[in-house]
Amino acid sequence: MAELSRRAALLTGGAAALGALVASSPAQARALVGWNWSPSDSVAGSGSGVDPHWVWDADGDPLLASLFERGLIPRVNELLWNWERNDQALPDGLPADMRDFLEHARQLPAWADREKLEAAAEFNKARGIYLNLCNGPGGGILATAIPKEARAVYHSAGGADMEDRVAKTSRFGFSVGALNAYRPDGTCVVECVKTRLVHAAVRHLLPQSPHWRNGAAEDIPISQEDMLVTWHTLPTFAMRTMREWEVAITDDEAEAYLHVWQVTAHVLGISDEYIPATWAAAHAQSDQVLARNMGPTPEGVTLTDILLGQLAEQTSPGSVSRPMCNALARYLVGDRAADWDGIPREPVWDRVIPEAWPAVVEFREGLITAPLVPEAAWALDEAVRQYIYFYLTKGQETKIVIPTGNRPE
Repeated sequence: MAELSRRAALLTGGAAALGALVASSPAQARALVGWNWSPSDSVAGSGSGVDPHWVWDADGDPLLASLFERGLIPRVNELLWNWERNDQALPDGLPADMRDFLEHARQLPAWADREKLEAAAEFNKARGIYLNLCNGPGGGILATAIPKEARAVYHSAGGADMEDRVAKTSRFGFSVGALNAYRPDGTCVVECVKTRLVHAAVRHLLPQSPHWRNGAAEDIPISQEDMLVTWHTLPTFAMRTMREWEVAITDDEAEAYLHVWQVTAHVLGISDEYIPATWAAAHAQSDQVLARNMGPTPEGVTLTDILLGQLAEQTSPGSVSRPMCNALARYLVGDRAADWDGIPREPVWDRVIPEAWPAVVEFREGLITAPLVPEAAWALDEAVRQYIYFYLTKGQETKIVIPTGNRPE
């Protein structure tokens, strides 16, 4: 099978012009591409059309700034520690403005479709191994090739303890892929809302870091565009990759999978006018925002090395698995992003994985329709996920909390 350096082409829709822009600086790409994605292609169906690069969180940002000014973040973290289930009442003692924000933020949008959310859960069950691979090491390695995200992660509090940072990110990702993600007993709503609080806190804290300011091209981190870029490294990348692998996906399954991530985007605080309504709209938006936001950074190289080291330890501690993990990452994201992230080439594994993985997919796809296999496959995938989570947390309770500072210097 041909070397899948074409993954980069997938990320830019195969357009040569956009591929060239990815190789330029984000500033050059922005000047040449601009923002021309129409809000008529969004779940809202209309909107202002304002470039999301200049939009943040109008409700969450002033709230978090106020909580910092009042010295209430530690107390809020303490109160929210055991707030976990979607249907769980908010704890007593929260500041009134925080309570009002959370009650509003936890509501699903009027356009959320329960049947599609349930169909997405079934899709996750049958295709869990592919989704875990794409959204885990795939999305994680792509994220380190996004300069603004790499710098924000590195210089924030989470960058000082990447094992804990990955554990918390995994907690969020697992909640989206869980069978009960948006059911009353699920946790996805809470994880999304807590992540939204973290984003608002980072917007408040990072501008106070001289180390971040010295390398940042923006004054405020984590814009709506930045969240869209990360969003596309998850469902859009996963769907395009599964199509490339020739995974059998019906139109209804694809629509359901998109829907669970549309709802997730909304609860994370992305404005409805920027959330793609269809896969065609998602691909068009992805082509634009990834082209102007990807590239190399020293922080990205450092974070990639940490992530791949963790992945190697999870799979086979003390073995030759690091070269295999390097090759797997290169296979998933393509040569350009891998080179940006400083992933070394592996003469043996770089040949083996592109030949072996399609055979695994073909074998697994042949079993999908067999009785009980989706359930058995899900049980195995879930066991692997729990092992990875247990490894990352060292068996300790890990939850998403609002940071109180930046990376210790």
